[in-house]
Amino acid sequence: MGLVTPLRLRIEQPLLLSSGGVLASYELVYETYGTLNSDHSNAVLVCHALSGSHHVAGYHSAEDTKPGWWEQHIGPGKSIDTRRFFVVACNNIGSCYGSTGPASVNPVTGRPYGPDFPMVTVRDWVETQARLADALGITQWAAVVGGSLGGMQALRWAIDYPTRLRHAIIIAAAPKLTAQNIAFNEVARQAILTDPDFHGGRFYDHGTEPRRGLRIARMLGHITYLSEDIMRQKFGRDIRGGKLNFDYQVAFEVESYLRHQADTFVGRFDANTYLLMTKALDYFDPAGETEGDLSRALARVQAASLVLSFTSDWRFPPARSREIVKALHDNDLDVSYAEIKAPHGHDAFLMRIPRYVDIFSAYMERVAAA
Repeated sequence: MGLVTPLRLRIEQPLLLSSGGVLASYELVYETYGTLNSDHSNAVLVCHALSGSHHVAGYHSAEDTKPGWWEQHIGPGKSIDTRRFFVVACNNIGSCYGSTGPASVNPVTGRPYGPDFPMVTVRDWVETQARLADALGITQWAAVVGGSLGGMQALRWAIDYPTRLRHAIIIAAAPKLTAQNIAFNEVARQAILTDPDFHGGRFYDHGTEPRRGLRIARMLGHITYLSEDIMRQKFGRDIRGGKLNFDYQVAFEVESYLRHQADTFVGRFDANTYLLMTKALDYFDPAGETEGDLSRALARVQAASLVLSFTSDWRFPPARSREIVKALHDNDLDVSYAEIKAPHGHDAFLMRIPRYVDIFSAYMERVAAA
């Protein structure tokens, strides 16, 4: 992809949130790629994961060195071929990449929302995405696509708006988080909440940032995104500098990697957003509305589905994807499933793995042909 310019939509219609909170008005930042056809039937919505954004492909300027986070799969001749599809990627409310979130100014107080920003859920995000579709004149998506937390949004779309998408593509996701996953998120949140520079979420007013807490949260997250195999391949027990210094500075290459990831995350991601996003992840549980019966929860779905998982993903392992597949089959729905052998862990959904590309591209051919 080439250069792309973010767009902005202000919605004045109040949004009643699942938490009981209300946003009287809000803004959504989004990007589009490709061309919407005459009957508006070729639109694909891409939903982002926890730390993702609307910038999924291309560059914002000629000086950019890093493209959008799914450049591997979006563009001419790629899995989601922009010569055939009109791709829309929206930044979710509560984020820190332009849509209304904790760092935005609260019109009531004239100060950043901070901890006053209401809790949001996957269902709330889907509602705002539906309003964006309305504004773009898209009555039905050819497909809604997402990986990880984005895949959960695709599933929620299929439940809440069954006639407004023809296909749901759910990659490296789960029907709900396990206790272990919630525990990882809670440790990350506690690192932020107990940072003395957090100031109860009002660190904007103090000119500070809970850097230490956010760094730890990011380091913990990265450990869960990678598999043991890929960490062994990338780092092993390699010693930085070739010798041990017997202190608490970086000794192993894996320590250097984690610290680098943490340092690049701080300053570009908002701590309050991290708290909100992880809570939205924890709260996702469609079967919670049907006494734990996922098949009943998916009874309203009409879309055909592609569900993809990766063998080394221990955060959202293939067994969790198979739960989704079974529930869809229980409702006699059209569902395709592939378990892709890859050593990369949860982050595999971001990569251009040959078998992954082949299956994803073949399914999108089917979407285009329909």
